[in-house]
Amino acid sequence: MGGLLAARALSEAFDRVTLVERDELGAEARDRRGVPQGRHVHVLLPRGSQVLGSLFPGIADELGAQGVPHTQLARQIRFVVSGHRLVRGHLGPTMLQPTRATLEHAVRGRVAALPGVEFVNGCDVTGLVSTGGRVTGARFVRRAGGGAEEVVEGDLVVDALGRSGRSIEWVSRLGFARPPEERIQVGIRYASCFMRTPPDALAPEQGILVGPVPGRTRAMAFMACEGDRWLLTVAGMAGDHPPTEPDALMAYLDTIAPPDVREVIGKSERLSDVVTHTFPASLRRRYEKLRAYPDGLLVFADGLCSFNPVYGQGMTVASLEAEALRTCLEGGDRGLAGRFYRAAAKVIEPAWQLSAAGDLALPEIKGPRSLATRLINRYVARLHRVGATDVAVADAFWRVAGYLDPTPALLRPKVALRVFTR
Repeated sequence: MGGLLAARALSEAFDRVTLVERDELGAEARDRRGVPQGRHVHVLLPRGSQVLGSLFPGIADELGAQGVPHTQLARQIRFVVSGHRLVRGHLGPTMLQPTRATLEHAVRGRVAALPGVEFVNGCDVTGLVSTGGRVTGARFVRRAGGGAEEVVEGDLVVDALGRSGRSIEWVSRLGFARPPEERIQVGIRYASCFMRTPPDALAPEQGILVGPVPGRTRAMAFMACEGDRWLLTVAGMAGDHPPTEPDALMAYLDTIAPPDVREVIGKSERLSDVVTHTFPASLRRRYEKLRAYPDGLLVFADGLCSFNPVYGQGMTVASLEAEALRTCLEGGDRGLAGRFYRAAAKVIEPAWQLSAAGDLALPEIKGPRSLATRLINRYVARLHRVGATDVAVADAFWRVAGYLDPTPALLRPKVALRVFTR
């Protein structure tokens, strides 16, 4: 998704955009090896859905025609955080709730239709090409046939290889420093399967999210998606991992799910095997703090920051980075890397604050806890408690969680007064 969104922004500034892709991409929407997290719950939060609509007009309707739910975050999602169920808020922008494969397939089709865009599939990128310290292309080999190394040249190379991308090592060979890193060991594992519920069993809700709390580092999501299916994802942090055997997974779920939701899941038909995905640590690379960057190269999306996926931020942040890249490209290529990394840092910062603070609210997660972090976590826990009955407070949280308002909106006087006095 990061590469596709970057390509959309690049297509407005360059005559030709080449996407070098590891997997062989078929004509149908399907899970693939290059996206190991793809078979678990995904959402595109309201702000991300808005940006996607601006990049690809009409895509929300296209996905809706395929049965993808358009969900009112504050009205149709049951959100249990800090042990409290938030009261339903007021109507607001909707969010898209597809499976990853369906969303990616729709976006890929739109990108492939752009003038000058070409996909080169089934390839491994093996290194960068540089001249005089400037990156001028990338080397790759085709997986099928074991052919010779090939080169694709370009005025700009974007690394959307994810957190495991090797451009850090490649660039260090050119004499540039590695970016500072921040890391939080969350030790999370997902276990997921598709289910079909009895008709309207949870209506009008389109999803249930239950977050971890101190002493119980377990979480769950049960979300409607296309195909008249629901996707169940159960997660455990700090090494408390869910089992994969279906009956054992249901027993694990007993410790998390609200009783009525657990009853519905027990009456539902399981449509797939249980699949897992492990995520060891949230990782942020602070490229904006470097004094020098190689011209002709940008690192994008998960290569900049890879969040604990339990917060559902990744695709929304990538869409906001694409919007930032689009704006930076309008200013030309002079100082592009520095301008983009600073703009991306502004996008990433509130998301990192939310996820890092949420992780460190759990004593089981190891990491430094500054006084500011401890105070914020106490305030947010109280906000959740008040938000269980106060619609104004719940609405403030919904809007921040949906990236419609900045994080400091939770501290606005009219919100803080209700948090402290109720």
